Amino acid sequence: MLPSWLTGQTTPSQPSSDQGRHVVLGTALNAPLMDDQEEALFGCGCFWGAEKGFWRLPGVVSTAVGYAGGKVENPSYEQVCSGRTGHSEVVRVVWSTTAIDFSDLLKLFWECHNPTQGDQQGNDRGSQYRSAIYTSTEQQAELAIASRDWYQAALNNQGDAAITTEIASDQVFFRAEEYHQQYLARPGSRPYCSAMPSGVLLGDFPGANYKLPSTVWSHYDWSISHCVLRGDNSPISLRA
Repeated sequence: MLPSWLTGQTTPSQPSSDQGRHVVLGTALNAPLMDDQEEALFGCGCFWGAEKGFWRLPGVVSTAVGYAGGKVENPSYEQVCSGRTGHSEVVRVVWSTTAIDFSDLLKLFWECHNPTQGDQQGNDRGSQYRSAIYTSTEQQAELAIASRDWYQAALNNQGDAAITTEIASDQVFFRAEEYHQQYLARPGSRPYCSAMPSGVLLGDFPGANYKLPSTVWSHYDWSISHCVLRGDNSPISLRA
């Protein structure tokens, strides 16, 4: 039997972003970007696990899951899963540019899934699970391409396939249904992540300006199956 929040019926005691707050971070979900904030969309397979990977990063202000890159306005989950809308499941990430760089987000993106699988991630198949980066600034687009080229060279060194990641700019984000938001932090959620990391780590690609210390990345061990499910829900602390 599905938990009540998954059916759309919530109770006051359950975490919920119905009040416009992120379940984990407590930040406003619909606040306009501040001068020192940016946003981008990342598709890494099933958006449940991907969102948790991003919300844990220090400097991330807010995350939300949804659909982008398709041709239908305000699609439902069922429509997207049909494969006929052209959307990818994505995570919208808002971050503080003084605390974390887009390079750090790209590091998590490339390392947390396998970007060579086309319309698939792990056992999940369909165009909605394709790898994608949808940027919101010209600099983001340049860094996304530079990081892709660096990562492809690294994959080539171990005989892996070609990257299939879609990189595009200014794609419309359609917020997914409430029960998908911060899914893995919800009571009664089913631990699930379809990502199949390649094991290759992103290095110093042209234009990279990493701001997070190496201690942050010790919280992710992509050699462990479904690594993101094994970590705490809370953001990673920079304190020693």
